Amino acid sequence: MKTTLLTCTLAATTAVIPASGADWPMWGGTPNRNMVGTAKNLPTEVETGELDDESETIDLADAKNVRWTAKLGSQTYGNPTVAFGKVFVGTNNEVPRDPKQTGDRGVLMCFDEKDGKFLWQMIVPKLGAGKVSDWEYVGLCSAPVVEKDRLWVVTNRGEVACLDIDGMTDGNDGPFKDEASYMSADGEPVEISGGHADILWLYDMREELGVFPHNVSSCSPLIVGDMLFTATSNGVDWSHTNIPAPLAPSLVALDKNTGRLMGEEVSGVSERVLHASWSSPAHAKVAGEGMLVWGGGDGWTYGFNPEPKMSEEEGFAVLEELWRFDCNPPEYRESDGKPIKYATYKGPSEVIGTTVIADGLVYAVIGQDPEHGDGVGRLNCIDPTQRGDLSGKAKWTFDDIGRSISTPSIADGLVFCAEYDGDLHCLDAKTGEAYWKHETLSRVWSSTLVADGKVFLTTEDGELHILAAGKEKKELGVVEFPGSIYSSPVVANDTLYVATMTHLYAIAK
Repeated sequence: MKTTLLTCTLAATTAVIPASGADWPMWGGTPNRNMVGTAKNLPTEVETGELDDESETIDLADAKNVRWTAKLGSQTYGNPTVAFGKVFVGTNNEVPRDPKQTGDRGVLMCFDEKDGKFLWQMIVPKLGAGKVSDWEYVGLCSAPVVEKDRLWVVTNRGEVACLDIDGMTDGNDGPFKDEASYMSADGEPVEISGGHADILWLYDMREELGVFPHNVSSCSPLIVGDMLFTATSNGVDWSHTNIPAPLAPSLVALDKNTGRLMGEEVSGVSERVLHASWSSPAHAKVAGEGMLVWGGGDGWTYGFNPEPKMSEEEGFAVLEELWRFDCNPPEYRESDGKPIKYATYKGPSEVIGTTVIADGLVYAVIGQDPEHGDGVGRLNCIDPTQRGDLSGKAKWTFDDIGRSISTPSIADGLVFCAEYDGDLHCLDAKTGEAYWKHETLSRVWSSTLVADGKVFLTTEDGELHILAAGKEKKELGVVEFPGSIYSSPVVANDTLYVATMTHLYAIAK
């Protein structure tokens, strides 16, 4: 495929980030979830090779600045994680790596970072609930978090799974020993080999918490010390009006070593949920103290004490709420004293893109399931040092943005945030002043990535837009891929990773 390259130069300006050569061990790169990566010499001129329709392989003979490609399934919504020489990505099973295990499944694939060689996979049978809780062929959507020799991921069955990053190549470790039965969809045990995942423990949020995931289970977990935090994807049922589990938690804390439940939110998110709680939590120090920040399926963003405390009122350990902020202005929720029906253009939205903590401020954008189409949006900048209900007390808000399921990037005093209708916005991070807007002319499910002084954004039309990460709009190039892109680009060790629906690309000069 060809590249459209604009003849302009870029001064090598970088965000306040560590030296080049870092892994990307979790969604967002770091616990604060700011989509800013370390890298040098990322190319703007890329030719992605030719797709052979029969073999579904990429011919790199005429490619430029592509290190390797790897075949995924037929639909890929998971975002790549790169750590300890391995690349992990969630997809489906339409291109089975185990020929004896065919049919619709969720799959987490592991590749060698050097050459893209397939190493192992976790095969997850479907719930059988169809679009209601485990949408057909969507696969596994969670991006794993990696620490040392372990990774944690949320499966399409609403489970939190802890895995050995080396798979079964070094034996079956941990207390969980029934991988053969777990990965089976037809009752016949899977013939386990080094190409399969080694599960250390599983925590079934549906069974243990009574949650009802809507459509998919989509959170990317967060590790802080010995604690794992994840949203539960609890939401409405097929009617989109009934909430099957209004008292179930939308955010929980588990012991990362054992999977034991350590605490849960009791802020009433599930009682108010509009669609589902899919957003991923963030963590950073605020005024010297650790804080967990998370956007809920009710359209509010919350600040929590990350250390669960026993509640005499509840009778169990809870995540203490420090503050909350309604990301929807009142006019999105009510008109003439009456609630505005959800999913209508002018109505309220939940928080799907991850909330980001950067330079002592919180950034949260609202949006809805892309199936709902366009609607009013808002990007909010919140001061997390305050306490209580902060609604209406934002540091600044930006309303000239439509619904968004993207996560913002904050670098060098600028905010970069995309919206579903395809526009990329650049704003002042302290004031919200708008500097420029870039129209991709395509739908955008992905998030911006800032690295090497550039902003990268992928689109449903299979394009990677590259712009200068500055106050002045400078278009640097558009790379065309042979397939739609619904996941976000990430960078690790001076290599850019882009997952289309069907292939994973490692891009570097």
